[in-house]
Amino acid sequence: MDTRFLESFVQVVELGSVAAAARQLDLTPTAVSLRLRALEADVGTALIKRVGRTMMPTEAGSKALRQAKLVLAEVKNFNSLASNTELPAGPLTLGATPSVVKGMLPGMLRKWLGKYEGTKILIEPAASTVLYQRLLQGELDAAILVHPLFEVPKTVLWKQLRKEPLILLAPARLQGEDPFSILRKYPFIRYDRRVVAGKMADDYLKLHGVYPEPWLELDGLDYISDLVKADLGVSVVPDWSYGNQYDPGLIRHRLPGPVPTRNLGIMWLRSNVREKLIHAFLALAD
Repeated sequence: MDTRFLESFVQVVELGSVAAAARQLDLTPTAVSLRLRALEADVGTALIKRVGRTMMPTEAGSKALRQAKLVLAEVKNFNSLASNTELPAGPLTLGATPSVVKGMLPGMLRKWLGKYEGTKILIEPAASTVLYQRLLQGELDAAILVHPLFEVPKTVLWKQLRKEPLILLAPARLQGEDPFSILRKYPFIRYDRRVVAGKMADDYLKLHGVYPEPWLELDGLDYISDLVKADLGVSVVPDWSYGNQYDPGLIRHRLPGPVPTRNLGIMWLRSNVREKLIHAFLALAD
């Protein structure tokens, strides 16, 4: 059995169409369809069916899907272990939040390219909650994310990279004003309470008796930053800036303490075949 056929099967199921799987695999839809037919001929049963416009697994396909993922994971592990260097072969599949991809990651990747040019890294951006679940399911080797507010399983390893206290982000014209006065006077853009720092911000303001009236609530620190820069409001967010990346049109106000802190770090599962690659990547953050 050709494992590339299994890969096509998994991609079609997860993406819901042959065309989407073809784009992901950099193949033609015809090539993906031929792979599926060859796989079904090999196992002697249909694995995929069309339901409306969506491709879905048959009963047999549903039962085989988890095993197909396990086989592909073991093939990846085999290829990593068959390395003639001290480190396992890549690629290292790394998840990262959008703010990390824009801020911290470029510098680390620049160092990686200079030291391990022949070892590929696959970057998969997503929110911390999504990255955490994908990590537990074995779909990522590691993820740079915000530590959840609950205790993680002992099978998960964690290395903190940054502490990001909450700040008041406001247009530069409001420099020098009291932060709580600003929050009471100006339109408020609320950081999504479904994410860790958003809940922290909401709890912090309630604790201090500050109840700004939000006219927007959204996830995405860069989006919030752009809206504040456009003078559409102020927001309480973690101090996620890297180097001197804040626009001069913005001001970061310190908030009265004690201020909650968002913990950003890298997380991975114990006994990962590519753990030495993870440590090599982690060393570049020092």
